[in-house]
Amino acid sequence: MNKRIEMDGVSAGYGGKLVLQDIALDVWEDDFLGITGPNGGGKTTLLKVILGLIPPVQGSIRYFGEDGKAVSSLKIGYLPQINAIDRKFPISVREVVSSGLSYDKPLFLRFGRAQKERVEETLVQMGLENLAARPVGELSGGQLQRALLGRAIVSRPCVLILDEPNSYIDKRFEAHFLQMLEEINRESAVILVSHEMQAVLPLVKHLLHVDGTANEEKV
Repeated sequence: MNKRIEMDGVSAGYGGKLVLQDIALDVWEDDFLGITGPNGGGKTTLLKVILGLIPPVQGSIRYFGEDGKAVSSLKIGYLPQINAIDRKFPISVREVVSSGLSYDKPLFLRFGRAQKERVEETLVQMGLENLAARPVGELSGGQLQRALLGRAIVSRPCVLILDEPNSYIDKRFEAHFLQMLEEINRESAVILVSHEMQAVLPLVKHLLHVDGTANEEKV
């Protein structure tokens, strides 16, 4: 079993103020890491450090590829807590999901057959195949979040990060969502932040409580 992410003594923050201090964390290739903690405790800051959006003030973060060797970056799928899609923008559900493959195709070239098939498989997986041509502005909040989740997983990332996904997942889709996370975890490490961890607890392999520092809890 290979390691995917290694954080050692990481401190991070904004404007000279530390939000996280001395974080040590390992994420393995088959991991399902649940992250909990109070508002303002540093959960989102931790995700930003993992995503490379903010650098550590102290300490180091390293990534590892399929062969266990250190790499400069990983393919990471990300579903943010707050959706930033402009509902007035004329883009369809299929185009949203397809945008998750933008790094897998050469600039100005069309998607190949395998990539198109992957998009269609993901639409079915999300239960959105009948809404594929619909503009995102016509979707419910839950449907839009499923489209964004499809965008996050369509590239088959090494690590999938979900920030409060149950904030938007509708109850009809919840059971399927949990089953889907279990399937995704067979191919990708999963990092899930949530205030309501009870529903996903059977899938969680490690539970981390983040409040300025990080402490592992028993599952």
